[in-house]
Amino acid sequence: MNQARSSAKLLTVLCPMFNEEANIETLLHFFVQALPKEKELWVIDGGSTDQCAAIVADWASRHPNIRLLQNRHQTVPYALNIGIQASKGDPIVRLDAHTKYAADYFEAVLQTFEKTGADIVGGPMRVVGDTPVQKAIGSATSNWFGIGDSRFHDEHSNGWTDSVYLGAWKREIFAEIGAFDEQLTRNQDDEFHYRARKHGKQIYLNPAIRSYYSPRKTLGQLFRQYYQYGFYKPLVFKRVQGSIRPRHLAPAGFVLYLMSLPLAFIWSGWLLPAFGYLGLNLFFSLRARIPWSARAYALAVYPSLHLSYGLGFFRGLWHWNIAKHES
Repeated sequence: MNQARSSAKLLTVLCPMFNEEANIETLLHFFVQALPKEKELWVIDGGSTDQCAAIVADWASRHPNIRLLQNRHQTVPYALNIGIQASKGDPIVRLDAHTKYAADYFEAVLQTFEKTGADIVGGPMRVVGDTPVQKAIGSATSNWFGIGDSRFHDEHSNGWTDSVYLGAWKREIFAEIGAFDEQLTRNQDDEFHYRARKHGKQIYLNPAIRSYYSPRKTLGQLFRQYYQYGFYKPLVFKRVQGSIRPRHLAPAGFVLYLMSLPLAFIWSGWLLPAFGYLGLNLFFSLRARIPWSARAYALAVYPSLHLSYGLGFFRGLWHWNIAKHES
């Protein structure tokens, strides 16, 4: 991973990109203005059809520490591996074009590495949005009913953990445990962090590393996103034994229960879990600190999250089992 070329004084920043014309210039402004000055940005474009690549190329012509690379495979793990191979700095920080960052983001990353001695650091996912749907998604993905006990969705969580949002890594870790799994279009960061922990690496979650993620704008987009998360999760379990958690299985259990609802014609008590789910949905939707218009959408967001992930998980179980036998 070009470890011999790395420099302790240079920070590497990677940003996979695809059709980010609306967002990429905000990220470039942040990068140029943020400290430390000794840093490089590699934007890895997956064949965008809008003007974002031209925007990055224009900035690169004026800022020699900004560079544009092409990713013919288009997916995020390929982009990250391409950027790691090309870059020089240490540590390596990942950015996302859909996310905005506090002015001291890089400084907080470096301070966390120094204070904790961790191999991987990052902050929680703070979800923000402008529309009622986005506000509802932000609320639903920030509590246990929506996403379980995942610590990096809690903006107040602080300490040793199993994963972080986006992440920053010491360069040496890639030489020791390998690159990102390029078969994982989704969940490649989860798999990498689980694999790192299996190799004795430590991950630290620090809320002082502040970023603000903009979620999908429609329920359909959200459904497709979490379907893909569910689809690739069984492959993560195959790659890293022992990475499974109860929260990963709960949506699949939700789908199984919905499929079994005809049993209620035999025993009406079988409806009790359904009423319990509806009660929790109402409770978490109506108590959320978001506008009332967004609370109405939250009633649909929770089942969208659970149903899409569960359906994707079952398809992933079948697909990756078939793929294993065919390989």
